[in-house]
Amino acid sequence: MQRNSFLRPRNIAAFVLLLILLLGGSVGVVYIQGKIATANPTKKWAYQTGSPIFSSPTVVNGVVYVGSTDDNLYAINAASGMKKWAYHTGGYIYSSATVVNGVVYVGSHDGNLYAIDAASGAKKWAYQVGVAISSSPTVGNGVVYICSDDGNLYAIAAASGAKKWTYQIGSDISSPTMVNGVVYVGSTDGNLYAIDAASGTKKWAYQTEGEIFSSPTMVNGVVYVGSTDDNLYAINAASGTKKWVYHTGGYVDSPTVVNGVVYVGSDDGNLYAIAAASGAKKWTYQTGNPIASLPRVVNGIVYVSSRGQNLYAIAATSGTKKWAYQIVPGTSSPAVVSGVVYVGSADDNLYALALPNTHS
Repeated sequence: MQRNSFLRPRNIAAFVLLLILLLGGSVGVVYIQGKIATANPTKKWAYQTGSPIFSSPTVVNGVVYVGSTDDNLYAINAASGMKKWAYHTGGYIYSSATVVNGVVYVGSHDGNLYAIDAASGAKKWAYQVGVAISSSPTVGNGVVYICSDDGNLYAIAAASGAKKWTYQIGSDISSPTMVNGVVYVGSTDGNLYAIDAASGTKKWAYQTEGEIFSSPTMVNGVVYVGSTDDNLYAINAASGTKKWVYHTGGYVDSPTVVNGVVYVGSDDGNLYAIAAASGAKKWTYQTGNPIASLPRVVNGIVYVSSRGQNLYAIAATSGTKKWAYQIVPGTSSPAVVSGVVYVGSADDNLYALALPNTHS
Protein backbone atom coordinates (compact mmCIF):
# COMPACT_ATOMS: atom_id res chain seq x y z
CA MET A 1 0.00 0.00 0.00
CA GLN A 2 1.41 3.37 -0.99
CA ARG A 3 1.24 5.92 1.77
CA ASN A 4 -1.01 8.96 1.42
CA SER A 5 1.35 11.48 3.04
CA PHE A 6 2.62 14.99 2.38
CA LEU A 7 6.06 13.37 2.59
CA ARG A 8 5.20 11.83 -0.81
CA PRO A 9 4.05 14.99 -2.61
CA ARG A 10 4.08 13.60 -6.12
CA ASN A 11 1.20 11.30 -5.16
CA ILE A 12 -1.04 13.97 -3.64
CA ALA A 13 -0.49 17.16 -5.63
CA ALA A 14 -4.00 17.12 -7.05
CA PHE A 15 -5.47 16.52 -3.60
CA VAL A 16 -3.63 19.49 -2.15
CA LEU A 17 -4.77 21.80 -4.92
CA LEU A 18 -8.37 20.70 -4.31
CA LEU A 19 -7.96 21.48 -0.61
CA ILE A 20 -6.83 25.00 -1.44
CA LEU A 21 -9.84 25.58 -3.64
CA LEU A 22 -12.24 24.23 -1.03
CA LEU A 23 -10.71 25.66 2.13
CA GLY A 24 -8.82 28.80 1.19
CA GLY A 25 -6.59 30.30 3.87
CA SER A 26 -3.40 32.28 4.15
CA VAL A 27 0.22 31.33 4.58
CA GLY A 28 1.39 31.48 8.19
CA VAL A 29 4.62 31.46 10.12
CA VAL A 30 6.23 28.14 10.97
CA TYR A 31 9.07 29.12 13.29
CA ILE A 32 11.56 31.88 13.97
CA GLN A 33 15.04 31.04 15.19
CA GLY A 34 15.38 31.61 18.91
CA LYS A 35 12.17 33.61 19.36
CA ILE A 36 8.45 33.05 19.80
CA ALA A 37 6.07 34.81 17.42
CA THR A 38 3.39 36.92 19.10
CA ALA A 39 1.72 38.47 16.04
CA ASN A 40 0.75 37.48 12.56
CA PRO A 41 3.54 37.72 10.01
CA THR A 42 3.70 40.46 7.40
CA LYS A 43 4.25 39.44 3.82
CA LYS A 44 7.49 40.99 2.56
CA TRP A 45 7.12 39.56 -0.90
CA ALA A 46 5.83 36.59 -2.89
CA TYR A 47 7.56 35.14 -5.92
CA GLN A 48 5.25 33.24 -8.24
CA THR A 49 6.53 30.20 -10.09
CA GLY A 50 4.59 28.35 -12.75
CA SER A 51 3.37 25.44 -10.60
CA PRO A 52 3.02 24.29 -6.97
CA ILE A 53 6.10 24.26 -4.75
CA PHE A 54 6.65 21.15 -2.61
CA SER A 55 10.42 21.59 -2.36
CA SER A 56 11.53 23.16 0.92
CA PRO A 57 13.52 26.39 0.49
CA THR A 58 17.18 26.68 1.45
CA VAL A 59 18.62 30.10 2.35
CA VAL A 60 22.36 30.68 1.99
CA ASN A 61 24.20 34.01 1.81
CA GLY A 62 21.09 36.08 1.20
CA VAL A 63 19.66 33.85 -1.54
CA VAL A 64 16.68 31.49 -1.37
CA TYR A 65 17.02 28.32 -3.45
CA VAL A 66 13.83 26.38 -4.14
CA GLY A 67 12.51 23.93 -6.71
CA SER A 68 9.08 23.97 -8.34
CA THR A 69 6.89 21.53 -10.20
CA ASP A 70 7.29 23.87 -13.20
CA ASP A 71 10.64 22.01 -13.59
CA ASN A 72 12.78 24.98 -12.49
CA LEU A 73 15.26 25.53 -9.69
CA TYR A 74 15.06 29.15 -8.58
CA ALA A 75 17.52 31.47 -6.88
CA ILE A 76 15.63 34.39 -5.32
CA ASN A 77 17.09 37.42 -3.57
CA ALA A 78 16.04 36.93 0.05
CA ALA A 79 15.64 40.64 0.76
CA SER A 80 13.80 41.81 -2.35
CA GLY A 81 12.14 38.70 -3.78
CA MET A 82 13.72 39.37 -7.17
CA LYS A 83 14.85 36.42 -9.26
CA LYS A 84 18.60 36.05 -9.60
CA TRP A 85 18.40 33.08 -11.92
CA ALA A 86 16.36 30.00 -12.79
CA TYR A 87 17.74 26.69 -14.01
CA HIS A 88 15.36 24.60 -16.11
CA THR A 89 15.41 20.83 -15.74
CA GLY A 90 13.34 18.30 -17.63
CA GLY A 91 11.01 17.33 -14.79
CA TYR A 92 9.27 18.28 -11.57
CA ILE A 93 11.50 19.23 -8.65
CA TYR A 94 10.26 17.80 -5.35
CA SER A 95 13.81 17.50 -4.05
CA SER A 96 14.95 20.17 -1.58
CA ALA A 97 18.26 21.75 -2.51
CA THR A 98 21.46 21.38 -0.52
CA VAL A 99 24.07 24.15 -0.87
CA VAL A 100 27.69 23.35 -0.05
CA ASN A 101 30.80 25.35 -0.97
CA GLY A 102 28.99 27.54 -3.50
CA VAL A 103 27.27 24.66 -5.31
CA VAL A 104 23.55 23.78 -5.27
CA TYR A 105 22.76 20.06 -5.40
CA VAL A 106 19.22 19.01 -6.28
CA GLY A 107 17.38 16.08 -7.86
CA SER A 108 14.75 16.23 -10.60
CA HIS A 109 12.06 13.97 -11.99
CA ASP A 110 13.99 14.02 -15.28
CA GLY A 111 16.32 11.51 -13.59
CA ASN A 112 19.26 13.84 -13.00
CA LEU A 113 21.13 14.90 -9.93
CA TYR A 114 22.30 18.43 -10.71
CA ALA A 115 25.23 20.47 -9.43
CA ILE A 116 24.54 24.16 -10.15
CA ASP A 117 26.82 27.11 -9.47
CA ALA A 118 25.07 29.00 -6.66
CA ALA A 119 26.15 32.44 -7.88
CA SER A 120 25.51 32.18 -11.61
CA GLY A 121 23.05 29.33 -12.07
CA ALA A 122 25.41 27.62 -14.54
CA LYS A 123 25.44 23.84 -14.58
CA LYS A 124 28.64 22.29 -13.28
CA TRP A 125 27.57 18.73 -13.95
CA ALA A 126 24.57 16.38 -14.03
CA TYR A 127 24.47 12.69 -13.14
CA GLN A 128 21.73 10.67 -14.83
CA VAL A 129 20.21 7.81 -12.82
CA GLY A 130 17.57 6.86 -15.39
CA VAL A 131 14.46 7.35 -13.23
CA ALA A 132 12.86 10.18 -11.26
CA ILE A 133 14.55 11.58 -8.15
CA SER A 134 12.19 12.78 -5.42
CA SER A 135 14.53 12.53 -2.45
CA SER A 136 16.71 15.36 -1.18
CA PRO A 137 20.49 15.05 -1.28
CA THR A 138 22.84 15.06 1.70
CA VAL A 139 26.49 16.02 1.28
CA GLY A 140 29.43 14.94 3.42
CA ASN A 141 33.18 14.51 2.98
CA GLY A 142 33.03 15.57 -0.67
CA VAL A 143 30.32 13.09 -1.60
CA VAL A 144 26.65 13.63 -2.51
CA TYR A 145 24.26 10.90 -1.34
CA ILE A 146 20.84 10.70 -2.99
CA CYS A 147 18.12 8.11 -3.63
CA SER A 148 16.29 7.42 -6.88
CA ASP A 149 12.64 6.44 -7.12
CA ASP A 150 13.51 2.89 -8.23
CA GLY A 151 15.20 2.13 -4.93
CA ASN A 152 18.87 2.89 -5.51
CA LEU A 153 21.14 4.85 -3.18
CA TYR A 154 23.92 6.72 -5.00
CA ALA A 155 27.22 8.16 -3.82
CA ILE A 156 28.43 10.81 -6.28
CA ALA A 157 31.67 12.80 -6.11
CA ALA A 158 30.64 16.38 -5.32
CA ALA A 159 33.41 17.95 -7.39
CA SER A 160 33.21 15.89 -10.59
CA GLY A 161 29.81 14.17 -10.66
CA ALA A 162 31.50 10.77 -11.00
CA LYS A 163 29.77 7.80 -9.39
CA LYS A 164 31.60 6.29 -6.44
CA TRP A 165 29.11 3.51 -5.72
CA THR A 166 25.48 2.43 -5.88
CA TYR A 167 23.56 0.35 -3.37
CA GLN A 168 20.43 -1.32 -4.76
CA ILE A 169 17.51 -1.75 -2.39
CA GLY A 170 14.85 -2.24 -5.06
CA SER A 171 12.00 -0.45 -3.32
CA ASP A 172 11.08 3.21 -2.99
CA ILE A 173 13.30 4.82 -0.35
CA SER A 174 13.36 7.92 1.83
CA SER A 175 15.80 10.81 1.77
CA PRO A 176 19.12 9.68 3.26
CA THR A 177 20.88 10.85 6.41
CA MET A 178 24.67 10.56 6.73
CA VAL A 179 26.31 10.66 10.16
CA ASN A 180 29.76 9.45 11.24
CA GLY A 181 30.52 7.65 8.00
CA VAL A 182 27.21 5.79 7.78
CA VAL A 183 24.23 6.50 5.50
CA TYR A 184 20.83 5.70 7.03
CA VAL A 185 17.82 5.33 4.75
CA GLY A 186 14.33 3.84 5.00
CA SER A 187 12.51 1.83 2.37
CA THR A 188 9.02 0.73 1.39
CA ASP A 189 10.24 -2.84 1.88
CA GLY A 190 9.93 -2.02 5.60
CA ASN A 191 13.66 -1.90 6.35
CA LEU A 192 15.84 0.78 7.85
CA TYR A 193 19.26 0.38 6.22
CA ALA A 194 22.70 1.38 7.46
CA ILE A 195 25.17 1.65 4.57
CA ASP A 196 28.90 2.33 4.89
CA ALA A 197 29.40 5.78 3.36
CA ALA A 198 32.86 5.03 1.97
CA SER A 199 32.31 1.61 0.41
CA GLY A 200 28.56 1.33 -0.14
CA THR A 201 28.35 -1.98 1.72
CA LYS A 202 25.45 -2.82 4.03
CA LYS A 203 26.25 -2.75 7.72
CA TRP A 204 22.80 -3.83 8.88
CA ALA A 205 19.07 -3.64 8.16
CA TYR A 206 16.23 -3.48 10.66
CA GLN A 207 12.82 -4.77 9.52
CA THR A 208 9.63 -2.97 10.57
CA GLU A 209 6.10 -4.16 9.83
CA GLY A 210 5.26 -1.29 7.48
CA GLU A 211 6.77 1.02 4.89
CA ILE A 212 9.29 3.71 5.81
CA PHE A 213 8.90 7.12 4.19
CA SER A 214 10.23 8.89 7.27
CA SER A 215 13.73 10.35 7.02
CA PRO A 216 15.88 8.86 9.80
CA THR A 217 17.41 11.00 12.55
CA MET A 218 20.57 9.85 14.34
CA VAL A 219 21.46 11.33 17.74
CA ASN A 220 23.88 9.99 20.37
CA GLY A 221 24.28 6.61 18.74
CA VAL A 222 20.58 5.95 18.20
CA VAL A 223 18.61 6.13 14.93
CA TYR A 224 14.99 7.27 15.24
CA VAL A 225 12.56 6.56 12.41
CA GLY A 226 8.82 6.24 11.84
CA SER A 227 6.93 3.59 9.90
CA THR A 228 3.49 3.06 8.41
CA ASP A 229 3.00 0.26 10.97
CA ASP A 230 2.16 3.21 13.28
CA ASN A 231 5.36 2.83 15.29
CA LEU A 232 8.28 5.07 16.18
CA TYR A 233 11.50 3.07 16.43
CA ALA A 234 14.75 3.69 18.29
CA ILE A 235 17.52 1.55 16.78
CA ASN A 236 21.11 1.17 18.00
CA ALA A 237 23.19 2.86 15.28
CA ALA A 238 26.15 0.52 15.67
CA SER A 239 24.40 -2.85 15.84
CA GLY A 240 20.98 -2.32 14.26
CA THR A 241 19.22 -3.78 17.29
CA LYS A 242 15.99 -2.31 18.63
CA LYS A 243 16.22 -0.23 21.80
CA TRP A 244 12.52 0.51 22.04
CA VAL A 245 9.36 1.03 19.99
CA TYR A 246 6.46 3.39 20.69
CA HIS A 247 3.06 2.68 19.15
CA THR A 248 0.80 5.49 17.93
CA GLY A 249 -2.60 5.39 16.25
CA GLY A 250 -1.42 6.20 12.72
CA TYR A 251 1.46 6.41 10.28
CA VAL A 252 4.52 8.01 11.88
CA ASP A 253 6.50 10.71 10.11
CA SER A 254 10.02 12.11 10.44
CA PRO A 255 11.15 12.80 14.02
CA THR A 256 13.14 15.63 15.60
CA VAL A 257 15.31 14.98 18.67
CA VAL A 258 16.13 17.87 21.04
CA ASN A 259 17.40 17.76 24.63
CA GLY A 260 16.71 14.07 25.07
CA VAL A 261 13.16 14.16 23.71
CA VAL A 262 11.85 12.82 20.40
CA TYR A 263 9.11 14.99 18.87
CA VAL A 264 7.11 13.36 16.08
CA GLY A 265 3.75 13.70 14.39
CA SER A 266 1.34 10.92 13.45
CA ASP A 267 -1.61 10.45 11.14
CA ASP A 268 -3.69 9.94 14.29
CA GLY A 269 -3.51 13.74 14.71
CA ASN A 270 -1.20 13.73 17.71
CA LEU A 271 2.12 15.43 18.26
CA TYR A 272 4.11 13.14 20.54
CA ALA A 273 6.95 13.90 22.94
CA ILE A 274 8.80 10.68 23.75
CA ALA A 275 11.79 10.25 26.07
CA ALA A 276 14.71 9.42 23.76
CA ALA A 277 16.40 7.13 26.26
CA SER A 278 13.45 5.02 27.41
CA GLY A 279 10.66 5.44 24.84
CA ALA A 280 8.26 6.59 27.56
CA LYS A 281 5.59 9.11 26.60
CA LYS A 282 6.06 12.55 28.12
CA TRP A 283 2.94 14.10 26.58
CA THR A 284 0.75 14.24 23.47
CA TYR A 285 -1.10 17.13 21.86
CA GLN A 286 -4.14 16.35 19.68
CA THR A 287 -4.59 18.62 16.65
CA GLY A 288 -7.65 16.86 15.25
CA ASN A 289 -6.02 16.25 11.87
CA PRO A 290 -3.16 14.08 10.58
CA ILE A 291 0.35 15.50 11.07
CA ALA A 292 2.81 14.97 8.24
CA SER A 293 5.26 17.81 8.91
CA LEU A 294 8.63 17.64 10.61
CA PRO A 295 8.40 19.26 14.07
CA ARG A 296 10.68 22.24 14.66
CA VAL A 297 11.87 22.87 18.20
CA VAL A 298 13.11 26.39 18.96
CA ASN A 299 13.67 27.96 22.37
CA GLY A 300 11.40 25.54 24.21
CA ILE A 301 8.55 25.61 21.69
CA VAL A 302 7.58 22.88 19.22
CA TYR A 303 6.18 24.16 15.92
CA VAL A 304 4.20 21.73 13.78
CA SER A 305 1.47 21.93 11.15
CA SER A 306 -1.48 19.63 10.58
CA ARG A 307 -3.53 18.95 7.48
CA GLY A 308 -6.37 20.93 9.01
CA GLN A 309 -4.74 24.22 7.93
CA ASN A 310 -3.34 25.03 11.36
CA LEU A 311 0.19 25.65 12.51
CA TYR A 312 0.66 24.99 16.23
CA ALA A 313 3.09 26.30 18.81
CA ILE A 314 3.31 23.79 21.67
CA ALA A 315 5.34 24.10 24.87
CA ALA A 316 8.12 21.52 24.60
CA THR A 317 8.11 20.59 28.28
CA SER A 318 4.37 20.44 29.02
CA GLY A 319 2.63 19.92 25.68
CA THR A 320 0.29 22.87 26.24
CA LYS A 321 -0.76 24.95 23.26
CA LYS A 322 0.71 28.44 23.02
CA TRP A 323 -1.20 29.36 19.86
CA ALA A 324 -2.53 28.09 16.54
CA TYR A 325 -2.33 29.93 13.24
CA GLN A 326 -4.20 29.19 10.01
CA ILE A 327 -2.07 28.41 6.97
CA VAL A 328 -2.58 27.31 3.37
CA PRO A 329 -2.65 23.50 3.10
CA GLY A 330 0.18 22.11 1.02
CA THR A 331 2.94 24.44 2.17
CA SER A 332 6.52 23.18 2.24
CA SER A 333 8.76 22.97 5.26
CA PRO A 334 10.07 26.45 6.09
CA ALA A 335 13.44 28.16 6.31
CA VAL A 336 13.97 31.03 8.72
CA VAL A 337 16.75 33.61 8.50
CA SER A 338 17.01 36.98 10.27
CA GLY A 339 13.39 37.10 11.35
CA VAL A 340 11.93 36.13 7.98
CA VAL A 341 10.15 32.85 7.20
CA TYR A 342 10.54 31.54 3.66
CA VAL A 343 7.99 28.91 2.64
CA GLY A 344 6.75 27.42 -0.61
CA SER A 345 3.08 26.78 -1.30
CA ALA A 346 0.80 24.73 -3.52
CA ASP A 347 -0.56 28.06 -4.84
CA ASP A 348 2.73 28.31 -6.85
CA ASN A 349 4.28 31.00 -4.65
CA LEU A 350 7.42 31.27 -2.57
CA TYR A 351 6.56 33.53 0.36
CA ALA A 352 8.78 35.70 2.53
CA LEU A 353 6.98 36.48 5.78
CA ALA A 354 8.39 38.99 8.25
CA LEU A 355 7.74 38.58 11.96
CA PRO A 356 7.97 42.11 13.37
CA ASN A 357 6.69 41.44 16.90
CA THR A 358 8.69 38.81 18.78
CA HIS A 359 10.09 38.23 22.21
CA SER A 360 12.80 35.89 23.43
